Amino acid sequence: MFAAVEVFELFIPDCHTLKQKRAVVRPIVDGLYRRFRVSSAEIGHQEKWQRADIGVAVVSSSEAHAIDVLGQVERFVWSFPEVEVLSRRRSWFDEE
Repeated sequence: MFAAVEVFELFIPDCHTLKQKRAVVRPIVDGLYRRFRVSSAEIGHQEKWQRADIGVAVVSSSEAHAIDVLGQVERFVWSFPEVEVLSRRRSWFDEE
């Protein structure tokens, strides 16, 4: 079993309220589940208007598949023009 967690730190420059921020973050989180069937959630900066951390978890039977899914997830997050990805961190957990 291979499991990975990826955290995206986002900057959302055009948001001036938490409601506007949620309108940007929610489609990303929902889209990650619908398209890739990964677990994802906003995990940080919940009370800041222009910042968000989104965590994504992937579990797979092969490392290659997990890497492929994470690559697709990364491209999906980068595809949103209203957010700037400030950083991306990936952590691996493997059980053989």
